[in-house]
Amino acid sequence: MIVGTVSADGVPTITLVIAGREWPAVIDTGFNGDLELPEDLREAVSTRHVGRVTSALAGGQRIEEDVYIVEFPFDGHTFHAEATFVPDASILIGTHLLQQYHLQIDFVERSVQLTRKS
Repeated sequence: MIVGTVSADGVPTITLVIAGREWPAVIDTGFNGDLELPEDLREAVSTRHVGRVTSALAGGQRIEEDVYIVEFPFDGHTFHAEATFVPDASILIGTHLLQQYHLQIDFVERSVQLTRKS
């Protein structure tokens, strides 16, 4: 099980350790992809460029960006996932990566729990 917190702003966040460093990771239930990763993680996740993707953002804006297959360490497993890279310091986790997980967000208690389902 992975546990995290809900920020005062209502953002569900967990902390992941990748390449010997702690990274904040936002659980974004409005993002149906796998991952958005910081540029600083590019070399740590064995990238393979697979093309370009057009993404629709919340405000109706559309952007085109490069997409990669990465080897992403998560919950004691390594997942092959699609990822884009941004010049930011946090990870964005989409719902596609969580298909085998039960996600519980308790806004009152400000807690997050991810449990892998077999």
